[in-house]
Amino acid sequence: MSKAWPLKKLGDVCQLISGQHIDSKDYNTESRGVGYLTGPSDFGPIHPIISKWTEHPKIKARSGDILVTVKGSGVGKINLLDQDEVAISRQLMAVRVTGAAPGFVFSALSAAFEHFQSLSTGAAIPGISREQVLGLDLPLPPLPEQRRIVGILDEAFAGIATAKANAEKNLQNARALFESHLHAVFTHRGPGWVEKSLDEISREFGRGKSKHRPRNDPKLYGGKYPFIQTGDVRNSTHVIESFSQTYSELGLAQSKLWPAGTLCITIAANIAETGILGFDACFPDSVIGVVLDEKQTSTKFLEYLLQRFKTHLQALGKGSAQANINLGTFENQRFPFPPLPEQRRITARLDALQAETRRLEALYARKLDKLDELKAALLHQAFSGQL
Repeated sequence: MSKAWPLKKLGDVCQLISGQHIDSKDYNTESRGVGYLTGPSDFGPIHPIISKWTEHPKIKARSGDILVTVKGSGVGKINLLDQDEVAISRQLMAVRVTGAAPGFVFSALSAAFEHFQSLSTGAAIPGISREQVLGLDLPLPPLPEQRRIVGILDEAFAGIATAKANAEKNLQNARALFESHLHAVFTHRGPGWVEKSLDEISREFGRGKSKHRPRNDPKLYGGKYPFIQTGDVRNSTHVIESFSQTYSELGLAQSKLWPAGTLCITIAANIAETGILGFDACFPDSVIGVVLDEKQTSTKFLEYLLQRFKTHLQALGKGSAQANINLGTFENQRFPFPPLPEQRRITARLDALQAETRRLEALYARKLDKLDELKAALLHQAFSGQL
């Protein structure tokens, strides 16, 4: 902070309006009444996006108010209200600036995110109090200086927003290019392609096992045998290289140990996610294991093929109350397989394209991180009198 600037409290220059909860029966999604904001899930990059309305508002914020998240994991996140008036829930407070440049206070609250995060308490639902919001230290230069700083930040942040949008678009394009090529490979088939079921190209094909009840019996766990679940498959990138749970000897006895190289396919919770075991492991009946006949196909090729048909397989599981598909669904599905030499060529092309996609993803992710760091650095400079 510049030593020439007096230090105020946020409460010296604003009113603070605490939101109130509205029962679900009293709000709607049909645009009846005024907008109702429940938390940071309704926030956009700068302004909130209304998706719920109420004819029974309790506490209203108005255009120009700064909305601060005071409960939940998003404590400290802010947005600037650009609607005439909206109802706000107890997860939000509205800062109504009365004694400073509103843009200057908005920037100060943006810079205070980590401060508010550090203050949040509560094991179940973290939060901050009115007193903590009102007590935020606010270095306050003269009004003309506030406006000058806001002008500099607005121009810089507009440039950062444009750069972020371009990086995010490039990231989407890189991913779309791989998906497009993956789709084309299995759509434009050449001579020699045949359709086969997974059972036909496998030496072993079946669901995992977890016979013991209850499944969470502590005696089943804590041994030396890796136990893979649907989340481990979903979080893998081709190869499953880590696990979060192990089976004991008792756990192994009521399950089955599948060999490294087995292709795992999820059929419950996260349908049609795939991953190749990097080690021997057990898994429950929510995962199918495929040990391939290497004279017919490779695990890597089949994993790419199933990525191509993932959306189709997921659609097959949407009819049930809890999305899932069974082994029979896979037994009845037929998939296109070219001759082995063509499979190898396809796999090599997809490997190269995916490696390039990941390189671009890492590049654009670094750019996005650098832009966030630049924004934080500008805020720090602004409130230390260096702009």
